[in-house]
Parts: sequence; C-alpha cells; structure tokens
Amino acid sequence: MTHAIPVPLPSALVDHHAIDLERKYSDGWGMKVDDVATTPSGEMYTVSKIHRHTYGVDDDEADPARAHFGYSLISKIAPDGTPLATAVSGQSDLARQDTTFGGPTTGLGEDLWWARGLCVLPDGALAATGADDHTHLLTPDLTAVTAHHGMPHWREDDGPRDPFASWISTTPAGRLLCTTGEYGLYNYGDLLDNILAITDEPLTPVSKPTLRALACLEADPVKHTEADLRPGVLFAGEPVGMAHRPRPSLTEQLAKLDPTSRPGDWYNARLGRPAVVREDLFVVPVFGHIYRSGNRGGPFAFVLVTDQGEFTGQLGGMDRYLDSPFTGHALEIAADPARERIYHLNRYGLFAWTGSGDLKQRLDLEDKRFKPLRHFTLLDCTPDGDLVLTHRTQHLLLRIPCPDTLDHVGHAVENALRAYAKERTDLKKQWKPVTWHWVDNTAPVHRL
Repeated sequence: MTHAIPVPLPSALVDHHAIDLERKYSDGWGMKVDDVATTPSGEMYTVSKIHRHTYGVDDDEADPARAHFGYSLISKIAPDGTPLATAVSGQSDLARQDTTFGGPTTGLGEDLWWARGLCVLPDGALAATGADDHTHLLTPDLTAVTAHHGMPHWREDDGPRDPFASWISTTPAGRLLCTTGEYGLYNYGDLLDNILAITDEPLTPVSKPTLRALACLEADPVKHTEADLRPGVLFAGEPVGMAHRPRPSLTEQLAKLDPTSRPGDWYNARLGRPAVVREDLFVVPVFGHIYRSGNRGGPFAFVLVTDQGEFTGQLGGMDRYLDSPFTGHALEIAADPARERIYHLNRYGLFAWTGSGDLKQRLDLEDKRFKPLRHFTLLDCTPDGDLVLTHRTQHLLLRIPCPDTLDHVGHAVENALRAYAKERTDLKKQWKPVTWHWVDNTAPVHRL
C-alpha cells in the first residue's frame, strides 16, 4: 500500500499569484492541512488553507503577484496518491478579493475559508464544515456546491440563520454525529460549540435533518432568549435553548468524577471534535481553558457518551502533565468503529484504547523508533481502520495500516515510518518539491 501521499498545490494558483515557494512562512505566507476524509473505496479528500500577506502592499492591490490572498483548497486524491481534482474557494474578509479563483459571490467564499472539517456522507457527497455551524455540501467530483447552511458569527450580526453543524462524523449505519454552537457560552457574544447531537435522517442538498441533542458542554449559556432557540436541534422533542437542554452538562459530570477537581477547573472549557467508537457510543474531547502563557498540566478529558446521551466515563491511562495534549495543541482524536478502537497522538505519545476506554498501548515518542511522529498530526481513521496523519511542514500524509490487534500498534508504526521515508525519497525525485511544497499541474482545478 501507499504510505506517503503529497497534499498538492495547484500550479494555476501558484502561477497566478507568483508564489515564492522558497519564502519562509515567517515572512507572511503559509499552508496548513486541516483535515482528511476517506471514502470506502480509498479515495481521500483533504482541506487546506493557504494565505499570503505582502507587507507594504495595500488591501486593494490589483496585481495578483503582489496582492494579499487567502484560499481554502479541497483536494481529491486517489488511493495511490495521484491527485484527481482540486476545488479552490477565495477568502472575502478584510482583503480585496481576487475572484479569479472564486469569491463571495461565486461559491463558498468567506465561509469555506474557515472550513476545518470534512466528512464523506453515506450517499458519497462531501460535507465541509466550520465554525458558526457552516456546512457546505459538494459533489464528489468537487465541481459544484449543492447546499449551504450557516449562522452569523456574532449574536447581533444580520444574515441568514440556517445553521447545521460545525463538525460531522458518520456512524456505521449512516447516522451523523455532530456538534453545534450556541451564543452566550461563558458570556461570549460569538457562537461556540456546545451541543453534541445525532441525526436519524440523511443530509442532502434538499433536506436538512433534525438533530437530536445528546449532551452539552456547559448547561447555562448566559442571557439566552427565545431568539436563540435552535428549531433544528431538539431535546425531548423541543428546541434546545435557554434552560431546556441535556443535563447535567459534561463539565459538571467531569467535576464530580474527579475528586481532585478544583472549582473553576472546567470554566471556559472547549468542546473538541467527537469520534464514533461504535454505532451507539462516541468519544467526546473536552479541554479546559487554554491560556496564552501555557497549558501543560491543565484539565482535559476524552468522554464516552452513548447515543441516548448517557455519560459512561472517560478514556483512562493519561497523566494530566506527562501526557498533556496542550503541548503543540495536539487536540485531535480518531476512532475505528469497525474494530472499536480509539487513538490519540500528541507530542509525548501515540495512545490506543479499546472501545470500553481501557488504554492498551502508549508509544513513547522519546523512543527513537517513534520519535518522527512528533512532526505529525493525527487526522483520521479510514473505513479500513488505517490511521491517517499529516506532516506539519512537509505537507505529506502518512497512512499507517491497521494492525491485527492493538498489541501490534508499535510494529505497524515502525514499518509505516520506514516505508514513508523510502517513499518520500522517491516522491522527491518524481515531484521535485520546493521546500516541501508539492505543485501539481495534472488534476483539474474547479473554481468555486
């Protein structure tokens, strides 16, 4: 199988903006791979952000070789790593929008610039999700946007209020596990993820399913009114909002579960992207307040919640300080529902749990065999159970084949890293990347 897969930049975009690929990111430009989603047949979709700020150039600069820019790129990649297509959508906030590669009036515009997650839906369509419960549906070939749902970022802002979800994952039976936001969380005026919910009907270009609320991060958003009710998010048959919501909250239950918990430990907590452990069980990341001065040793938990909203505990075996995910903000978790396995990677280790939350493996990244994993971010678990990681500076995906048992995770990682190093050398000869940027001129580019 292919272990090393480039995440490409379309040559048309590089040429249009005369991007200097040798320029350092500290000089005002950069690329970041945010997420990956894999189809049952093995194709991969990636979502990336690329931006440039040219110092000394006005916001209304017309010359594309000098102008500021920002784009979201969604790429479709064959199982062997061959680029199949790229969809490009332009940023429309603050800077002048160069509409050559799409813009606010031609497609996804500003909304997809904030896209952070991908999900392949049961019918094969692609859902791109982001903050403010923005959800865009794209055709599998990335040629068109077929639907869009979203909310204004600020409570007082005008605009359509037709939200769906900020994160989506599919269950084995095709239901959608989602998170949605609420205004007033910790007295913030913007929309923050707060509700874990599930659907029983499909999401299609012409039909948005009702979400059934399972749990909430914080039970008392401040100053909720009837205007903040979510008619598409129901709890006990009524719209979620104000005092009507699942209780007790996740933070309240975590405080009761930990006898060493201090008052305020979970104040200003954040909800991470949940993952499907099996059809009726999900793992939900919860992170304590993130301080700019440093967070190692701060509270975090990976909570287990059923499809009936029952809190059944949390993943065990992690030390709050020695295994802190806050170092480098490695906050992602992935699950393999076919085998009921859960994985997490941070700067200190690769962790693997059973579906019941028992830690079976911790690969110490101080071990030279696994040390290269420090440069990767965990993004996904494929339908076949393979782990998909992205190298943060080399813009390559690393696919680690699913081991027979969790006892063999270390062996699988060793073999994958060895194969990755060899394949990366071959790819450099084939692609001739410039400072680890892989430029493709073969796949069609769709301007959304």
